[in-house]
Amino acid sequence: MAGGFLLGIVNALLVGSTLRLIEQSLSASRTLGFKDVTESFGHYFWDVIGVGFVLWLPTLLLDMGLQANPAYGQFLLSAFLLLVFILLNPAPEVIYQVRHDSTLEVFKTSYEFVMEHWVEWFLPFVLLILPVVLSPSGLQEFFSLSGRAGRGAGLDFLQILMLPLTAIGGWLSYLGLDSEGQEIVLLFLTPPVAMAILLFRGHLFASLHGSSRRQRLFSHQYDTRQ
Repeated sequence: MAGGFLLGIVNALLVGSTLRLIEQSLSASRTLGFKDVTESFGHYFWDVIGVGFVLWLPTLLLDMGLQANPAYGQFLLSAFLLLVFILLNPAPEVIYQVRHDSTLEVFKTSYEFVMEHWVEWFLPFVLLILPVVLSPSGLQEFFSLSGRAGRGAGLDFLQILMLPLTAIGGWLSYLGLDSEGQEIVLLFLTPPVAMAILLFRGHLFASLHGSSRRQRLFSHQYDTRQ
């Protein structure tokens, strides 16, 4: 139990620091340095802890139900984690881009954002993991990925790395690269691709939040007439 709490604290420090660095990368007109990294620790710590704590209890209950009834419990757990993965997918961006006073506001803003912009938000993700989904075990891989990410609403540091790791591995397999060659490529590409994904998500969220599809269409039509 104590080990789990300690890991949660370390994870919140790492994820909060990462979100702070992404925030600075999106807003700063300078190159980030080592000082920015050291000063980022502690930012958004309680936001990450709050989201994790709210999700911890229902996940714990479903895990207990899984032990009591493996077949039915597994279905409920997978469905719940998939729902969390979808509806709270933009939670990391909400934390550092939208002013909020509570964890429930993070949930509410994430839900409203997904309801309004689900096509634009998830299309890049679908394209990224397309080779994984189309593989023989694609459905199983997808539910495994969404389940792991859903447990922390995208605020698990290891899962931040797992998405690019899975996606790159899927593309390398699609291109016919053997497993030994993949290990070397994955080692070097996963960290920068993870940061690129977070930066892309940040830019995409900033461009979509606060506008509707109709407003963007009207703005595009207006610009083309100028």
